[in-house]
Amino acid sequence: MKAIGIVGSPRKGGNTEILTAHCLKAIAEEGLETDLAPLAGLDIKGCNDCKYCFENDGCNIEDDLQPIFARMMEADAIIVSSPVYYSSSTSLVKGFLERAGYMARRTRGFSGKVGGPLVVARRGGQDFTFAELLFWFHINQIINPGSTYWNMAFGREKGEVNQDEEGLNTAWNFGKNVANLLKKLKA
Repeated sequence: MKAIGIVGSPRKGGNTEILTAHCLKAIAEEGLETDLAPLAGLDIKGCNDCKYCFENDGCNIEDDLQPIFARMMEADAIIVSSPVYYSSSTSLVKGFLERAGYMARRTRGFSGKVGGPLVVARRGGQDFTFAELLFWFHINQIINPGSTYWNMAFGREKGEVNQDEEGLNTAWNFGKNVANLLKKLKA
């Protein structure tokens, strides 16, 4: 079994990536293979509503999305993380998820997978961003286990998320729940 953690931050090695790697470590501790997939530095465009994916596999936009999408399809669990930008997820993660969702929708390719969102912010906007990402998981029929709190943490400057003990524990417990639920579903 395999879990992929998609990091929707345009900053490499930042708080969102740290939190996602922490969650994946909890998943790996349960015996699952993990895959950290930062989107930082990749060229990923938003959907242009061409409807190519309604009748064909993939997307006709040529950018860096296709290899990450293939890794998502191979995974049994999907984690998507985003920092909060203006009380919302980043445009990078929005563009990625709208296209990935449409590409998987025709075949229901995400249906029955396990996963959920992780959110990081300096101070506020986590609730909306968490809900925004959670809606994507639900419409794609991805089973979402809970945690000890909503999957969010605080931090602005690189590494500050490591000071948010509750946020780290929540991400860790979420990772454990993802792995344990997935193992039960596969049994």
